[in-house]
Amino acid sequence: MFTLRFDMRAPNWAGPAADLYAAAIDMCAWAETRGGVLAVLSEHHGTDDGHLPAPLTLAAAIAARTRVLAILLAAVPIPLWDPVRLAEEMCVLDLISRGRVSYAFGVGHRREEYDHFGIDMATRGRAADEMLAVLGPLVRGEPAEYRGRTIRVTPACGSPGGPMMLIAGGSEAAARRAGRYGLGFVSQTAWPGLKEFYEAQCRAHGHEPGIVQFPVPGTPTAVFVADDVDEAWDVLGPHLLHDAVTAASYRPRDDSVASITRADSVAALREERGPYRILTSDEATDYVRGGRPLPLHPLCGGVAPDVAWPYLERAAAAAARAHVQ
Repeated sequence: MFTLRFDMRAPNWAGPAADLYAAAIDMCAWAETRGGVLAVLSEHHGTDDGHLPAPLTLAAAIAARTRVLAILLAAVPIPLWDPVRLAEEMCVLDLISRGRVSYAFGVGHRREEYDHFGIDMATRGRAADEMLAVLGPLVRGEPAEYRGRTIRVTPACGSPGGPMMLIAGGSEAAARRAGRYGLGFVSQTAWPGLKEFYEAQCRAHGHEPGIVQFPVPGTPTAVFVADDVDEAWDVLGPHLLHDAVTAASYRPRDDSVASITRADSVAALREERGPYRILTSDEATDYVRGGRPLPLHPLCGGVAPDVAWPYLERAAAAAARAHVQ
């Protein structure tokens, strides 16, 4: 069992972005018949390496090529969207995927993205609350009052109650928002007491706590499986380092996020055995036998598809062996 993550970074020294997008769709179609259970797509805007800015578009392409693979968009910075347009996009995507797409909404953390859209970042919390108050009714096809007008989105989602929606974040504000609207909570941090705070907020607003996910210390977030680990670090290392350094640059003063590393060289990235790992097939099999899906990032940092495919195939084979007694 394994998951796939795609952010579509394509630094100028990597391969063509069009090849990466085609490969991501092909990999999802291939993976769902070989133990892949989830594809995670992220969202950022105006980056130098072309980080995926339109995850719903890519999700639609993946949904059209797959039948059972779950798709999670995480995290969608909701204040950068118009809620009516977002609801329409979500409804159509729900129909295309037959309910396989879910959403983790955040408020974003890059001022550059707010400038990109001409939105005041200081209003992001209030804007998120205003949008979340109407998004649920809108995707269910119910009329909702938004900024002085009554809106109803058609067609409604096919999923009863609408697609699964969660709140992503690592603060009490995010947990409070999730509790207020009765949504699940995906935390990027492992602050003591945050889970209990979220649950209390849910009950205070008349909701039962939903799905929660917190980072597990020592768990990688980007895994590759190799026959020769030394050779793999030589080939993949620059791509993994680009991903790591770029992600860290988005959070210059925040080391609370479990997936962030401050490693500044390939050697340091390998030595720390943190979020980025290259495992042998036996190590990968043991990892899955421990009850965890392999978190694969096949095109991490713009890895060329012809380079990425063998690593993906080895990972799928290792995961399959974990289920053979």
